[in-house]
This record gives sequence, structure tokens and C-alpha cells, in this order.
Amino acid sequence: MKILLTGANGYIGQRLLPSLIDLGHNVVCCVRDKHRFNIANSLLQLVNVIEVDFLKPETLVNIPSDIDAAYYLMHSMSTSDNYVELERRAANNFKVAANKTSIKQVIYLSGISNEKSLSKHLKSRRAVEFELTSKGYNLTVLRAGIIIGSGSASFEIIRDLVEKLPVMIAPKWLNTKCQPIGIANVIEFLSKTLLVRETYNKNFDIGGPSILSYKQMLMGYSNIRGLNRKIYTVPIMTPKLSSYWLYFVTSTSYKLAKALVNSMKIEVICRNNTLSQILNIKTITYEEALRRTLKKIDANEVVSSWTDSLISGVFQKNLSDFLLVPTYGCFIDKRSQKIENHTSTINKIWAIGGETGWYYGNFLWKLRGYLDKLSGGVGLRRGRTHKNILHRGDAVDFWRVLFADKNAGRLLLFAEMKLPGEAWLEFKIEEDKLIQTATFRPKGVLGRLYWYSVLPFHGLIFKGMLNKLVKT
Repeated sequence: MKILLTGANGYIGQRLLPSLIDLGHNVVCCVRDKHRFNIANSLLQLVNVIEVDFLKPETLVNIPSDIDAAYYLMHSMSTSDNYVELERRAANNFKVAANKTSIKQVIYLSGISNEKSLSKHLKSRRAVEFELTSKGYNLTVLRAGIIIGSGSASFEIIRDLVEKLPVMIAPKWLNTKCQPIGIANVIEFLSKTLLVRETYNKNFDIGGPSILSYKQMLMGYSNIRGLNRKIYTVPIMTPKLSSYWLYFVTSTSYKLAKALVNSMKIEVICRNNTLSQILNIKTITYEEALRRTLKKIDANEVVSSWTDSLISGVFQKNLSDFLLVPTYGCFIDKRSQKIENHTSTINKIWAIGGETGWYYGNFLWKLRGYLDKLSGGVGLRRGRTHKNILHRGDAVDFWRVLFADKNAGRLLLFAEMKLPGEAWLEFKIEEDKLIQTATFRPKGVLGRLYWYSVLPFHGLIFKGMLNKLVKT
């Protein structure tokens, strides 16, 4: 069957795609930017990739008319203050386009929303469900709560909190109940629901077998990791303070932290789990989901991460808009040095950031990351998804990968830290030399003052980093 997969380069989409291919489906992947669609070559040869932006109706003509079913996996929770209207508009544009095809079923992954009082985020999910409803096809809605998997925002927040804080003074919403589900079960539900008539025009809550408070989830993680943790809840922490608490301790952005806090005050418990009987799926426990997740991380087998989504940074445009590094009106720090071993230098460049660090002056990099976090930026806490693999669009601490070609020996990064201007960092190997170029395009007088204030540190850091990269 021919399946339309929207959000194909998102956290869920990247994990669902191999499952659909294994089932023998012909998958058409919808992405806004083909250059950001990074999957194994073995899979790329088996799919069709089209560029579609559901906020731009003129791009919808790229959708084939002979589609049998579609997955709607698009969310924009923290990219804009107006995300509710943007999600509604995208869903309506999708519906209009879908009704022009031979589509029989649309499957939408939503959020559990059974309480009378809902957060803005959950209200938006329900609004999208309503918008997707159509007489032209059958709509199946799967509603999930906390998803536990390597690279998921929920898991990374749990891990950050437990790993970093021996003692937590936490807000009272940690006592809120939820029903977490492992990412493997989510993918199983999504793939097995496809064209099952019993699911047509219905919605189902999907969750694991355990109902836990967020506090119990944190303690469950600490038990599996063998960590002794103490958690005390206090009633005086406001939603705003709670959001800042998550923002400064974890790798999440402030907007995402705010959205999560507002959602975490509301219980997300399944009404029923009849879909597991219909599809014959046995859900795994929270503890088992954690063990599987930690095993994937230890083996460096993280398929996708929320940090690589553009919503984790500052991008509101396509990466292509920043590929051409400017020179006019820019400050440029360009250095070159002869390399001792080509392979060694390339491998070092491709491992930069994250756990590896920046090879020289890591304390200063960490200080810059901390200052960025204080000013509302992303800081260094996003790290990187893979230890030695880089794709276009990946996050590397407070940088975003614009271009990565290991064979050509070129890596181009764009700064997502808070700056009075725009910054690029490029590593390029030409013959037996490594050329390292930092470019800064200032914005006004403040941008120029910023450049001159950090210039002494650049001379130290960039020279030291270059020396480390070229030496065996």
C-alpha cells in the first residue's frame, strides 16, 4: 500500500518509517526540507521524498493522488506563541489535500485529554483532531501521554533531573498521575492500526500497564540507575518558577518547559486500552521501557532525538537560508594549519561537542553555555544525538549543523546561542590543511561591541582548538 508519512524527519516519524518499510508498504515521506531528511541509504532507496509545507497551500500539489492511508505526526508545540492557530491551519490544509486523493484512512497521534480542564497544549491537540475529521476518509486518533524512549523530550527531562540532582525541591505537580508508554509500543500501535476497519472514525488512549506519579517515575529511574535520590515537593512553586526550574536543570527550551509544566498539572490516564486487545499488543512496563532506552543509549543507537528538531533552537526558516556564509559587513576569524593525519582530524571534527567537548578551553565553552542559558538561550545541554555521526539539521550543543560532508572534509555550523547578530563556524580540509573559519555578522552597535569584547577569548580558544584538531 502507498502510505503518506507527514513529519517523516520528526522524532516519531523517523522510528515509524523502518517499521512501515518492513511491512512492505510504499512510503511517501513529507518533509519541509529534503536536505534535513537523514536516513540510511538502504532505506532512502525504498521511499519517495517530497517537499511539503502544510502552512503553504501551494506546496500541497506535490502530494500524489493515489495514497491509500496517511499518518499525521506534525506538532509545533513551542515554535511560536501562535502555535494553536498554526496547528489548526496546517491540519485544515492537510485535510483539503487529502480529500483530493484516494486516501481511506488518516492516523493521528494526539495526546491523552480526558480531563475537563486542559492545558493550551492539549486543547490544541483536540482542536487538530476536530480539524482532521472528514467525510472523505476515516480518521483514527491514538492518544498517548508520556513517551519513554531514547531521545524523547520526556525521557531526557527525567534523565537530566535524576542524574544531576541528588536532592530535589520540586513543585507539587510531581504528584500528578500519568500513564507512560514505551516508544516501541507507540510504533507498534501506529503500524498495526493501519487500515484496520475496527479503528475507523474512533479515538483510543494508549498507555503502558502502570499508572504512576511523576515523582514515582523519577524514583523509578533512580532505582534502575542505582542512584540514591531524595525528592521533596512544595506547594509554593508557581508555574513560571516550575518552568524555569525545568529550563535551567534540563536540556529543554523555556517555551517547551512552560508547555510541559502546564500539561503536567493535568492527569493523563487512559480511559481504556481496548486497542491493545483489537491489535493483540502487550504493552511493556515503565521499568522495562527505561531499561530498553538506557541500553540503546549505551550502545549509541539513538535513532532520533527531540533536540534535533528545529523547535529546540531558534530556527524559524529553512536551513538553506543560512548555507551561504556572508562576508560583507562581517567579522571573520580565519586560521589554517597543516594536519598530521587526515583521518584523525576528520574523526575529531565529527565528534566535536557533546561529551567530547571542544578540545580546548572547555571551561570557557561551558561558561559561555551557562551565560547563554541565563539569557534564555539553549546553552550546551542539548549535546548531540550521536557521538561520531553528524547530519544536516542536527543539534551540537548551541550550534546547528548546516552542512556535513565527511568525504569532502567540510562541516558548517550555525550558532543558536543568544547573540546580537548571526554566527557561523566552519571546518574545511583542503589538501593537507585544516581551515577553521568563524564568521560573525553583527546587528547594530551592540553586535560590534560584543565581537570586540570576546575577541581575546576567540584568539585563545580558536587557536587552541585548531592545534588539537590537527595533531594526532
